[in-house]
Amino acid sequence: MAGNHVAARKIQNEQEVIRWFEEGRTYQWMIDEYRRKYGIDTVPSMWGNFRRRRGLERRIVRNDDLIPWEVKEEHRWKYPVTMLRLEARRREGRELSEAERGRLESWRGMLEGANAVVHGDTDLIHQPREKTTKRRNADNR
Repeated sequence: MAGNHVAARKIQNEQEVIRWFEEGRTYQWMIDEYRRKYGIDTVPSMWGNFRRRRGLERRIVRNDDLIPWEVKEEHRWKYPVTMLRLEARRREGRELSEAERGRLESWRGMLEGANAVVHGDTDLIHQPREKTTKRRNADNR
């Protein structure tokens, strides 16, 4: 519990932070903004814990079925992984911007036209025997 008290003291304005989550700000953006605005150093887990405690939705949908592999740090923002995240958001009924919908439709059309998948031979991916991702959806633990 001591960690929660430290985090609570670091949060200067809860409504401001809730607004940032609603705007889809990343944890890194929040870390940088808190350092700039308040001179306070924070870590991603503090923001994730705040989000969970307040019942706020994740911007990035962790879908172990669409991204069942461990994705190296240097590949996390490659286009196919980004598109799989958008597809995960679409499948969960989350709102996508018009630009995101257009990019996703174009990418899916390209895969379909090439009779290709990101990995394997079914759906958008082929399910491996074992999921190796260490970044499971924290809300389903």
